[in-house]
Amino acid sequence: MNAEFNWWLLIVGLVIGAGLAWLVLADSSRREVDIEEQELGSESRWIADELAASGRPVDDRQVLDVLRLHRAYRGAAPPDEIDGPPAERRAEPDDAAPLAAHGVDRASMARPIGGGQGRADGGAG
Repeated sequence: MNAEFNWWLLIVGLVIGAGLAWLVLADSSRREVDIEEQELGSESRWIADELAASGRPVDDRQVLDVLRLHRAYRGAAPPDEIDGPPAERRAEPDDAAPLAAHGVDRASMARPIGGGQGRADGGAG
């Protein structure tokens, strides 16, 4: 074999090796920005069902509110201080101040989940 062919094999080998390394090391997990608004309804129902199966029933609309607030929190600027563990207090259901502080209004959270299709058991969403 001649030297030019050896260089060609080396280059092809490096390209194939880099491609294989990328496939092995690639992170294919979904990120929050990959989840669209339409999918939040399905995600909230799944979370509510999983919590109910573990003995902690939660309404899927409440889970949807938490997911939207989480999205607003992740889209905001980083906090000046990091708080410690969560406090043992619960906000009143009609307390809109935390929502408004993050640019989320109750009207946008009242949209029907999953295109307005209800569940057969009469539950929300």
